[in-house]
Amino acid sequence: MIATIPLHPDQFTAAPRELARFGGLDAIAFRYATGVAALRLANARGMVEILPFMGQIIWHGEFDGVRLGMESQFDSPREADSIIGTYGCLGFHSGLLANGVPTARDDHPVHGEFPVCAMDEAWLEVGSDNNGAFIRLCGARSYIAGFGPHYRATPSVTLHETGSMIGWTMRVENRSSFPMPLQYMAHLNPAFVEGAEICQPAPFTPDRTQVRQAVPAHVTPNPDYLALIDRLAQDPSAMRRLGQPEYDPEQVFYIREPAMDADGIAHLMLRRPEGDGIAVAYRPAQFPKLVRWILANGDTRVAAFALPSTCEPEGRAAELEKGNVIELAPGATAEFGLSFGYVDTQEAEALASAIAKIGG
Repeated sequence: MIATIPLHPDQFTAAPRELARFGGLDAIAFRYATGVAALRLANARGMVEILPFMGQIIWHGEFDGVRLGMESQFDSPREADSIIGTYGCLGFHSGLLANGVPTARDDHPVHGEFPVCAMDEAWLEVGSDNNGAFIRLCGARSYIAGFGPHYRATPSVTLHETGSMIGWTMRVENRSSFPMPLQYMAHLNPAFVEGAEICQPAPFTPDRTQVRQAVPAHVTPNPDYLALIDRLAQDPSAMRRLGQPEYDPEQVFYIREPAMDADGIAHLMLRRPEGDGIAVAYRPAQFPKLVRWILANGDTRVAAFALPSTCEPEGRAAELEKGNVIELAPGATAEFGLSFGYVDTQEAEALASAIAKIGG
């Protein structure tokens, strides 16, 4: 049985307020000094912080004292017209009508219209499943354009009582009488850790770990950068380990055909030098593409080692030409789900072995 608790913006004030307690789980509402409402879901091991009325962005996460998310110039979320105006989060929903960095041929915002959208409603669910007691933040957003697309999107974030992994989902229903273009990326932004190793169920060979060789408009290349891309195109294993303090400009890779376990799930991990790590698990049947984005400089440090997606992040026009844009039929629904979070040293060792056996 699941209990539901509606959420309202006036519950979120500068002073933290407990909204729900269920076993060893807490839901605490507060509002940043910037005015943005936030909800903290916490258990004995840590917490995850979500913006319930702003695209249900996952702003921050920390378990066993380890920060999961990127470093940036944003010390708190800000109201913004696009994700660029508040780019300091642990994760956001990229899409849904378009995804990625627009080119001169595109008219969509960076990473689409959804990331910072105002949610129509938000609510909490508490209950139990096979993994024990849980608390879940849910929300809904209806997008309507006159003579254009009409969809209802319902994301969720789930935390269990004893866990350090987070469940993250998105459901999109086409409510128009016409087909709807759909591009979706679960844009996770884990912390950059110098010396960390990427464990993936695909070899670090040029055909399976492909470096993006096209230089996007927002990157200003120099000879060293172009030479590095050429080297990585020949030997992408040079970035199996993040052995440099800086990677600037960014490096983007496409991981082709990652191997899956017996349940159809692909597992990846960013293993820290301490032996623990950050893990991601997803279904390639839902996310046919897997992207990697590494950037580390004086302002931004992020190791987005696993970005499950329906497409690549080159903008709508380019992805249409590649055949990477889903056409969602009238009345049809698309569902996406993954889990990510912290794994301790023992869990990381077991996961690294399992990934290696599957195909890493």
